[in-house]
Amino acid sequence: MSILDLYCSVDAFWQRFEPWWERELLASGRRRRRRATRLHPAVILTILILFQQSGYRTFKGFYTQQVQTTLRQEFPGLLSMASSYDQVGWPC
Repeated sequence: MSILDLYCSVDAFWQRFEPWWERELLASGRRRRRRATRLHPAVILTILILFQQSGYRTFKGFYTQQVQTTLRQEFPGLLSMASSYDQVGWPC
């Protein structure tokens, strides 16, 4: 599966999942302020799926050696390593 096919599948999933997720957060009372992100959630999920399939042991290694170098054309507007951790919600 190409990166474009993977992204399209993830984006289609996100379009169906996000409204349900928002309703669940409202119903449970766990909804919190969501900051605007520079990367679309489908891009973040696609990068995380690629990481899981890559064989890299750490996300930092994958992001700096693979995403920021060879996948930059597929994902314009990529973030720095620290910013990408903030987007995903992981501590640096």
